[in-house]
Amino acid sequence: MGGAYGIIEVSGVVAAVDSLDAMCKAANVSFVTWERKLGGRLVTIIVEGDVSDAKAAVEAAGNICEVSGHILAASAVIAAPCEEIRKLVAVSAKRMQKTT
Repeated sequence: MGGAYGIIEVSGVVAAVDSLDAMCKAANVSFVTWERKLGGRLVTIIVEGDVSDAKAAVEAAGNICEVSGHILAASAVIAAPCEEIRKLVAVSAKRMQKTT
């Protein structure tokens, strides 16, 4: 799997789960981590894959949000994350493992 990150931020956990499902079905990406802010009102999902797959996943999330009426607050693809970004994502992923 490639090293690009696909990132979306949506309003609500239901929108996040729906978007993550669409992302994983639309492209060859793997779920890396998620962050909930403002009591779960904003949820950030990060997936990893090749650049083209990360782009396709983010696009799929945008499409499902539009169709389902979810609020897509932000989205991005980081094609070649720097080491500091990788460390930040790793910290988030490690936190997620502690809760499961």
